[in-house]
Amino acid sequence: MQILFSVAFVHLLNDCVQAVLPAIYPLLKHEFSLSFTQIGLITLTFQCTASLLQPWIGLYTDKRPIPFLLPLGMCVTLGGVALLSLAGSFGMLLLAAGMIGIGSSTFHPEASRVARLASGGRFGFAQSLFQVGGNLGSAFGPLLAAAIIVGRGQGKIAWLMLLVLLAVAVLLFVSRWYAGHLRNATKKIAVHAGPGLSRGRVLWALAVLALLVFSKYIYMSSLSSYYTFYLIEKFQVSVESAQMYLFMFLAAVAAGTFAGGPIGDRIGRKRVIWVSILGAAPFTLALPYVDLFWTGVLSVIIGLVMSSAFSAIVVFAQELVPNKVGMIAGLFFGLMFGISGIGAAAMGAMADTTGIEYVYRIASFLPLLGILAILLPRTDRPCQTS
Repeated sequence: MQILFSVAFVHLLNDCVQAVLPAIYPLLKHEFSLSFTQIGLITLTFQCTASLLQPWIGLYTDKRPIPFLLPLGMCVTLGGVALLSLAGSFGMLLLAAGMIGIGSSTFHPEASRVARLASGGRFGFAQSLFQVGGNLGSAFGPLLAAAIIVGRGQGKIAWLMLLVLLAVAVLLFVSRWYAGHLRNATKKIAVHAGPGLSRGRVLWALAVLALLVFSKYIYMSSLSSYYTFYLIEKFQVSVESAQMYLFMFLAAVAAGTFAGGPIGDRIGRKRVIWVSILGAAPFTLALPYVDLFWTGVLSVIIGLVMSSAFSAIVVFAQELVPNKVGMIAGLFFGLMFGISGIGAAAMGAMADTTGIEYVYRIASFLPLLGILAILLPRTDRPCQTS
């Protein structure tokens, strides 16, 4: 539990720093005279660097684990935060976002593997605990931005370096544990058999899971990247009030994520995936047409329901390919970041030409793709500890 809480805590710090980036978009838009397309490109740069490297890092470390890659990657994030506080041009903003993304790409697959090693067989619980740390960080990011950056200038971003230094210190402790227990932990992984499916059915199931991640994170990126702009444009709320609504949504995402893994351990991951994505559709379809109060309520419900899927998706995929847990974690975390980035860039361009409200009306149909969960095979087995 000490190791699980450690990696979850660093996930909180890591994603808190990342969440500050979209939270300060109004500040950057004003100071650098950015268009929505440029804001989308910042998100795309971060998300692509955070996504493209992850599967390859996971695949490589499945064969040759590198415990101290965790603190080293966080040092790259440290450099990105420093550059973000000093950036004087749009190009420097893109470089800073890319460095933060590279740090993220080294953290997620290895930290997810450590969480699985420390799970005692409760894979859904461990993945949810790890993931909820990140979601809590994403929720606190806008509050942190409002408290120390918004209205005070770009230079205050440098205070985030203290959080990153704390993350480096904790990861040094985790890496020592990981290095000391690597041989024994590897043996434990090897005893978990696969689901007994053919290679073709495994690849088909992974493709379906990827499509479900697509539907989930294209929609989620519309909320995480443009929710504050939507509220300001449609309801004329202040930046500070919009940040609070974003915090409520992200806090709901954290709560839903924590519930999804343990529930999947008990009732089966396929059921959780099915309900969490398709079940959000009525609420996403209603969101563009309600007033400010119900916008807040529906966004919380959407966050609770949709967020429960990701832990179940990752563990489901790891059960399909049990000897490649790092690659699978990197692949699906990479898909999450990459799809979010592409979606943010596309929706930014759409918002520049059609308006932000139109973006939300179009995106509201994406959760209907959750019906694809019916195509997934059954792989659930009773949870066993060793």
